[in-house]
Amino acid sequence: MVLETLGLGSQAEAVYRAMLAQPEHGVADLARDTGLPPGAVRAALNELADLALLKPSAASDGRLRPVSPDVGLAALLAAAEAEAAAKQAQLEATRTAIAAIAAEHDRRRDDDSQATRRLLGLEAVRERLAELQQRTESECLSLNPGGAHRPDARAAAKPLNQQALERGVTIRAICRDSVRNDIDAYNYARWLTGFGGQMRTVPTVPMPLVIIDRRLAILPLDPNDPREGALEVDSLGMVTAVCALFDQLWSVGSPFGEAAPTDRNGCTPMEQALLEIIAAGHTDDVAARKLGLSLRTVRRMMAGLMVRLDAASRFQAGLNASKRGWI
Repeated sequence: MVLETLGLGSQAEAVYRAMLAQPEHGVADLARDTGLPPGAVRAALNELADLALLKPSAASDGRLRPVSPDVGLAALLAAAEAEAAAKQAQLEATRTAIAAIAAEHDRRRDDDSQATRRLLGLEAVRERLAELQQRTESECLSLNPGGAHRPDARAAAKPLNQQALERGVTIRAICRDSVRNDIDAYNYARWLTGFGGQMRTVPTVPMPLVIIDRRLAILPLDPNDPREGALEVDSLGMVTAVCALFDQLWSVGSPFGEAAPTDRNGCTPMEQALLEIIAAGHTDDVAARKLGLSLRTVRRMMAGLMVRLDAASRFQAGLNASKRGWI
């Protein structure tokens, strides 16, 4: 029923419409017209009377007649509009108060003239990101070397990302290729891209990073341990540098949902990255951490590459890959 916003229940609306069609009908007739039991019709009549949609008949026969919708419903609509206007005024006043509180909160942080602001601990970082997400105007960019795999990180980010996307904010995220091997992270990535966000993957992500509107960046105090906290940076030079890093990784990333491309040697970006790590002298354990893969998966990939490179050892595989121009 369409008149519930005016305070008119569905049964009362049905009785009112029936009375407008047949003003002379009584309770029994209205019950037949609407298919309602007589008790429900009487309750609806009381409701209509309370809303001033019924008036005594001019014939002085004790009957009630419906008030014209041009008068009765218009009066209810005017009252609803007045209530909505008052509510909107309250919301605007609340919005102003929130802005004032937020401004005062910012003033109590480190001196705004400083280019950096320390956020100590993971909780402080998440609280600040929640604040910034509400203020993001056009674009939020992020590098996610491991956060996309953490259930707590996904749970904290999901409602914020949804609110931002609904406001028209562009969200672009870069994750490691290994996100495709984690079912929970994969499902989250599908949700994000399905809701309008964009994601690309690369073999390795150098550090966690969030960039807001290309004017402010959140960088970790310790890239190896995000729990230590972060630096909030609004220095033009620093923000420009990290934006360039993001743009470079984005340009070579594989769009989520598409198969990773292979180069002219048949290598995927993940295989290329593994060869580069091994050629630099790192162990399989280090490669697994950098790529976000299990040690077993790294060893299986390495064994396949050694066969393709006609190598008897990991060291020889690195040399052959370099000689053949694979890396």
